[in-house]
Amino acid sequence: MNILLELKHLKPFSIPARLVICKGLLIVIALILLRAIVSPFLAIDSSEKKEFYESTAPDLLPRIRRDKFLEVPQIIWGLNNQKIAFARACLTARFLNRSLLMPSLSASLFYKEVDLLQPINFDKVFDFNKFNARCHGFVRLAQYSEVSNRTEPFKLQKGTGRRWTADRDLDQLQQSIGSNADDSEVIEIVGKNPFLWPDHWPVKDYAKIFDCLVLVPEIETEVVNVISKIREAGQRARHEAGSSHSKQRRDSSTNPPVPYVAVHMRIEKDWMIHCKKWEQRSKSHEICSSKEEIIHKVSQITDLHRPVVVYLAVADSLLEDDSITSGWRVGMVAYEKKKLGVTDVYDRQPYLIKSAIDFEVCSRADVFVGNSFSTFSNLVVLSRTERLYNLGKASSCGENIGLSSYAYNVMGGDGGPQRWMTDMSDGSLQRLSYGTNNVSCH
Repeated sequence: MNILLELKHLKPFSIPARLVICKGLLIVIALILLRAIVSPFLAIDSSEKKEFYESTAPDLLPRIRRDKFLEVPQIIWGLNNQKIAFARACLTARFLNRSLLMPSLSASLFYKEVDLLQPINFDKVFDFNKFNARCHGFVRLAQYSEVSNRTEPFKLQKGTGRRWTADRDLDQLQQSIGSNADDSEVIEIVGKNPFLWPDHWPVKDYAKIFDCLVLVPEIETEVVNVISKIREAGQRARHEAGSSHSKQRRDSSTNPPVPYVAVHMRIEKDWMIHCKKWEQRSKSHEICSSKEEIIHKVSQITDLHRPVVVYLAVADSLLEDDSITSGWRVGMVAYEKKKLGVTDVYDRQPYLIKSAIDFEVCSRADVFVGNSFSTFSNLVVLSRTERLYNLGKASSCGENIGLSSYAYNVMGGDGGPQRWMTDMSDGSLQRLSYGTNNVSCH
């Protein structure tokens, strides 16, 4: 209205000038109408925005088909081999533009007696809905109830052994797109040990999927319980070291949780036999480490403020040495499950859940120290590196930046363990799956 009033007091314009003014008025009116239409959506809070975008997912994400599925065999072996196999299945489904039917994991650990494997549903370990929410637009899990059984599954035979190379595997997947297999509602992967599939996918894709794996609330509660016990032990150590009682009773907002170190202590008898043979074949001396070597290396870490609690993640049932908590340097108080008083938490769980709890305890530690030839240690460091990258930190060299990780089997420049971050630019998971002593803080 103000514009119109001002126009009445203007001197007469030529016809071209009047046309320009009219066009300007139309633009202003159009902008006002556009704001009125858009403003309701701008007012939506973050949770409502999430629901809005997810509700339109089928239209926004045409590549991830909801009416085409990939099915894989039961996933077996250790926790981290199962996580790798699951991620490969997700990425294979993504390559084929399909949803992955929720696979069955293995709660027990048998290497050869496959008939003795105890299956466990994926959603008994990891949160199904949170996985799809966090991986929205990247990969998608589906329930078997979504399958209409319109056609017979197309069986896709996966090869094994040395002849089945990564190139052959990728060529098979490429040929499946646009073929008869693509017409089937379900492509069923047939083959032995899917965790041995040749690798096509970069590390960052694996990291994305691992980041989407959230433990179900029941297991998360157990993780929190174990970490609380570790931090309580740290409070006691500080108090016994002379910290004033008043400081210990401060409000948690001014007194942050006591930090702890998690050490993946690979000294079990099966590991020592395996790694000694590995060292002989590779002519390397940076794979195995004794208890004394690990203690010495960990004590050299400069960003530890003592007293500090050291949590030892170890397969207790395979230990021949039950004195792993002794021999540590002054100011380093070592705890394992029994000494910490959490054996009941682990004893009531199957193998897979025990490993999942230990993995999270290590992953969330203030400092983690592991073996660079261990898949468990590698995936813990990958998880921590992903978190550092999300914080905008692409290097852990120099001063302590938090979430520090070290490889105790590799000598660092200062005589202690080598600082360790995952190379997120790596084109395959080869080094993480099979180990390497070529680690750095990038």
